[in-house]
Amino acid sequence: MGKTALITGVTGQDGSYLAELLMAKGYTVHGLVRRSSSFNTERIDHIYQGPQDPARTLVLHHADLTDGVALVNLLRETRPDEVYNLGAQSHVRVSFDAPLYTGDVTGLGTVRLLEAIRASGVDTRIYQASSSEMFGAAPPPQHERTPFHPRSPYGCAKVFSYWSTVNYREAYGLFAVNGILFNHESPRRGETFVTRKISRAVARIRAGLQDRLYLGNLDAVRDWGYAPEYVEAMWRMLQRDEPDDYVVATGVPATVRDFLEAAFAAGGLDWAEHVRFDPKYERPSEVDALVGDATKARELLGWQPSVHWKELAGLMVEADVAALDAELSGARVRIDR
Repeated sequence: MGKTALITGVTGQDGSYLAELLMAKGYTVHGLVRRSSSFNTERIDHIYQGPQDPARTLVLHHADLTDGVALVNLLRETRPDEVYNLGAQSHVRVSFDAPLYTGDVTGLGTVRLLEAIRASGVDTRIYQASSSEMFGAAPPPQHERTPFHPRSPYGCAKVFSYWSTVNYREAYGLFAVNGILFNHESPRRGETFVTRKISRAVARIRAGLQDRLYLGNLDAVRDWGYAPEYVEAMWRMLQRDEPDDYVVATGVPATVRDFLEAAFAAGGLDWAEHVRFDPKYERPSEVDALVGDATKARELLGWQPSVHWKELAGLMVEADVAALDAELSGARVRIDR
């Protein structure tokens, strides 16, 4: 029998890539899905298996990180070998507009899951998706020993989740790890995140469907990696003999302007002709530079990235151009179940 994993946030960018990875390794994957009146599973439609399939290895469950009872019941039902907590309100700018919701889901949601594991008595290992946003104003490069100085409600909630994970590891002996992941992108990135907003705009401008792209701070420095490579690091953390916390990053800095220039160049466009500044996209408190030092992950996990920001910009533009062409030609239609 293969292993069983439970993924919160399975319909997100990381959740979909992680589900693919684990299924390829012979896992049965249980995914937590929030109830919606519209379809919200587009990223996993290509690996979806219907409930009528007796041999299915991807099983979806309606539950929510705000419902601790549902989490306990789900853990007792599925008894996973590994739990990956990827669910969150993960948009930093939005967290300023919805700080209480962000704190409840992103912060307390982690404690509900940790407590559900403890209360259910299920013998499992848990990965907590921590974030480089926890470092905030701390000067780069940031590593596992860099003090946290979050600059957003999202960053604050992630710091709470980080220390809660450490506390449950130390207090109850849970095999609980924090993966402090720096920015990681892909063609499956949400359309309101700056990298995908840029790559999608390039495709739409080329097709004549859009003329302007409005952005905020172009001088922010980030460390952008490729999401499919980062979920491999998540899995490796739970295969170690002892639980620990790791930074996952490329160590290569770039500004939003750098990414913008590379993406528009990949689409054969001049970004200066189309991009305009809008102050509404700026944060009340900005994070100037996040650049990670993933030495520990390289030495202990044997993990290192191969895709960096310039290649990433090109592959995201290529994917969005192809997706839009398929949509406009009628070759791509929505999958209904």
